[in-house]
Amino acid sequence: MTKGTKLNWIMAVALLPAFALNLMFGAVDIPVSDVFNIIFGKANCNGAWKYIILQTRLPQAITAILCGSSLAVSGLLLQTAFRNPLAGPSIFGINSGASLGAALVLLAFGGSMTLGGVPLTGFFAVIIAAFIGSAAVMAILLLFARMVKNDVMLLIIGIMIGYVASSAISLLNFFSTNEGVHSYMVWGLGNFGGVSMKQIPVFSAITIIGLTCSLLLIKPLNVLLLGGQYATNLGINTTRLRNQLLLITGLLTASATAFCGPIAFIGLAVPHIARLILNTDNHKQLIPATIIAGALTALACNLVSVMPGEKGIIPLNAITPIIGAPVIIYVITRHKA
Repeated sequence: MTKGTKLNWIMAVALLPAFALNLMFGAVDIPVSDVFNIIFGKANCNGAWKYIILQTRLPQAITAILCGSSLAVSGLLLQTAFRNPLAGPSIFGINSGASLGAALVLLAFGGSMTLGGVPLTGFFAVIIAAFIGSAAVMAILLLFARMVKNDVMLLIIGIMIGYVASSAISLLNFFSTNEGVHSYMVWGLGNFGGVSMKQIPVFSAITIIGLTCSLLLIKPLNVLLLGGQYATNLGINTTRLRNQLLLITGLLTASATAFCGPIAFIGLAVPHIARLILNTDNHKQLIPATIIAGALTALACNLVSVMPGEKGIIPLNAITPIIGAPVIIYVITRHKA
């Protein structure tokens, strides 16, 4: 067993206590023994506590794992594809597309929409709209990817799409009601607690499909590290690979943003954390490490967010920069050294 594999197993084992801590702590103080009794289905448990654990904390912890792993792998794929250590899911405007979709529902349509003649309201309407917005941006990127062969130019186009989406959101905010602006602001702060147990299977299926597809691209990604021309000489269609990476990244980022809001820095910083831990660029070890590190980081952020207890919940996007920004600063200074 290699050193990288051992470290991956250590991080995987660390998921268990991190997951348990997310079940133990929250706004309501529940004894640890009762938490485990509820999880293992023992009788004579407090009904209110049972609801809090099974319908609030459990789906929140699962959502953190799914969202963290999705965003982290998306960041790793983009950093490899564009050979840019500062590439992340938000750089291509996919997050902005999801935000625009949510803004249209919350700011322009009063929290409801109609899809195929079926009226949708509340959180479900926001999820659908955010996913449609992300998918629309992804479709535009794939269209430009056929016309633009230069990775840097495609990167710039993605940034410009993000600016256009942000401008549209600003206009919607200006003309919206106070209630709509408040609802959108709350969604934009990021939250793992908005996904119910009924929605977990859908979120899990999308995430597992995206992560599985990323694992299937380990070999071409390792070859791509040696340069685009070298990869082409070995028979890898770099244009098709880039499109596949955009599709996978779009799927993972769209689902994570739709369900949890635009979570900052996890996709940008976690791949670098995984590299620093393993000290390797081999994707055979790096992708699993990034998946696990993303889940651990999201669980840690979620745990910090609920620490105030009865005083409320700290927004996730107030926590993630504290973890992510020092990592990015370190990466930048190391590259310049």
